[in-house]
Amino acid sequence: MLEAVLQFLVAAALIVVAGTFLTRYADAIADLTGFGRLLVGSILLAGATSLPELTVDISAVRLGNPDLAVGDLMGSSLFNLLILAFLDLSRKSRGRMFSHAVVAHALSATASILLAALAATAILLAPRLTGAALGSVGLGTIAIIVAYAFCIRLIFYDQRVSAQHSEAAEQEVLIPAGGLKLWQASLGFAVAAAVIVATGPFLAEAADELAELSGLGGTFVGTTLVALCTSLPELVACITALRMGAFDLAVGNIFGSNAFNMVLLFPLDLVHASPVLASVSPNHAITALATVVVTSVAIMGQLYQVEKRIRFLEPDAALVIVLVMAVLGALYYLR
Repeated sequence: MLEAVLQFLVAAALIVVAGTFLTRYADAIADLTGFGRLLVGSILLAGATSLPELTVDISAVRLGNPDLAVGDLMGSSLFNLLILAFLDLSRKSRGRMFSHAVVAHALSATASILLAALAATAILLAPRLTGAALGSVGLGTIAIIVAYAFCIRLIFYDQRVSAQHSEAAEQEVLIPAGGLKLWQASLGFAVAAAVIVATGPFLAEAADELAELSGLGGTFVGTTLVALCTSLPELVACITALRMGAFDLAVGNIFGSNAFNMVLLFPLDLVHASPVLASVSPNHAITALATVVVTSVAIMGQLYQVEKRIRFLEPDAALVIVLVMAVLGALYYLR
């Protein structure tokens, strides 16, 4: 038991260090390419900080624990929103994440809602869609991939138009890339991402052992303990980005990671003998639908314009935290 805990903690620490460098190189790439922090955060950084989920969950599926894998993806999305809420509460000045100032992120947030809803639907309909697959890839996973490609296209064109017509975008001041050249920033980004990929299997192995020894089961451990640790890159990335003043990079990373988490169901299908969403507990649909609800609250918080909000009743970070904690409590009860 002690050996598994130590392995788990060491792997998590390596992910934290790599996540810090990942954010700094992503910001340099946004600066050097001119793509902007919102686009780089929603796609490039989001994909990279989701690498722990990829490596951990593929390892979990190969170990014969698909519930641990899917629980990690769904739970990681909830923990990402929890990160967003706590960081919002930590900001007492302007530029809060649940404010009209970040309404540009509503599109990527809506994309994550769409993909989570598709995943929940696929899980609930799995008993009725037995045999409806393309090899080992389920129809639900195919729908998620198609929807993600469509959403990325929307975000890309939306940001391109915004960059052309918005004075705010034209006046955005990016922190200099620190003397780095594009190839150096890209190489550093790739190395940090490789460290995260290499660490993932060790985290999955330790988590699988802890799930067995604790008796809590793969669904609950995957949705809580593993999801918390695989969300560490997002946490580190957001904190680092905020300290650098890269606000769009932080918010874009959270919503982009949640969307990318659902895309990772595709490689899980490839390594599993059958569609993975048809092989897991229906409780995962609860987590996916909870992500839909909590993300909707976050979007309302961005759109809602008011001087002062009533905490826990109106859409803000406090309500997000309460909702996430309630879902985790329900999952513990249903484990």
